[in-house]
Amino acid sequence: MNLIVHDVVASYGRRVVLDGLSWQVSAGVTGLLGPNGAGKTTLLHLIAGITTPRRGTITAIGTDGQHNSKDKGFGKRIGFVPQHFTFAAEMSVRDTISYAAWVNGVPRRACGAAAGQALDRVNLKERADTKVRTLSGGQRQRLGVATALAHEPELLILDEPTVGLDPGQRLNLREVIADIGTRLPVILSTHFVEDVTHLCQRVGILAGGRMVFDDAVEKLAALVADASVDVGLGSPFERAYAGIIERLGGDNA
Repeated sequence: MNLIVHDVVASYGRRVVLDGLSWQVSAGVTGLLGPNGAGKTTLLHLIAGITTPRRGTITAIGTDGQHNSKDKGFGKRIGFVPQHFTFAAEMSVRDTISYAAWVNGVPRRACGAAAGQALDRVNLKERADTKVRTLSGGQRQRLGVATALAHEPELLILDEPTVGLDPGQRLNLREVIADIGTRLPVILSTHFVEDVTHLCQRVGILAGGRMVFDDAVEKLAALVADASVDVGLGSPFERAYAGIIERLGGDNA
C-alpha cells in the first residue's frame, strides 16, 4: 500500500491542529516525530479512519485500486496500536487475538488460524494459552501489535509503542517491528530518536500543523552541521532534530 495525505486540515473547535498537511508513506518503516501537542496522534487517527479531516484527502493505493479514508470499511485496511490500550486480564492471549480478528471482519472459523499467524509474527507463540494478566510490559506491547495484525491489514500504525519498556523489552519489540516492516508499510510515532535511527528508512517531522521534514533518516542526521542548538550529550540525529524544532519555535520532543 502507498498512503497519500493531501492538504489535510483538522481542528478541535477553533484550534487548528493540522493546517494543510501533505505526506506520503510507502514500503518499510516510516518514523513520525514532533513536539508534544504537534498533532501526531490526530494525524494517526485520521489515517486509521477513526476520524475524518475537515478538509483534504487521505488515499490508500493498493493492489485493488484507490480508497479514500471516508469510504466505508477503510479502517479495516489499517492495523492501529494506540499508545494506551487495555485487554481483558482473564482472557488468554490466543483468544484476545482471535477476538480482535473477528471484530475486524475475519470469519469466525478463520480467527483461530489468524491468531496463530499473528502470534508467530510477534514471537509470542509460547504464551498463546496463558492469561493476559501474566504478561510482562514488553509482551503486552507485542500482544497489542498481534491484535492489530490479525486481520492482515495493508498498513500498520504504532503510536509510542516502546514507552515504558526496559532496554531488553524495547530491543525485542524493535526486532518485531523491523520484521513486519519487510512485509508491509509501518508508521512509527515515537519520542525516542533511537527507535527512528534503528528502525526507520524515512522520517517525517510534524510541527506547526505541517510536515516540516520528510526524507531519509540519514538526511536528517546530515543536518547536524546546521543545527542551531547544542545538545552536548546528544547524537548527531538528536542535535539535527533539536535544531529543526528550535528554528520552528517549538519545544523539543
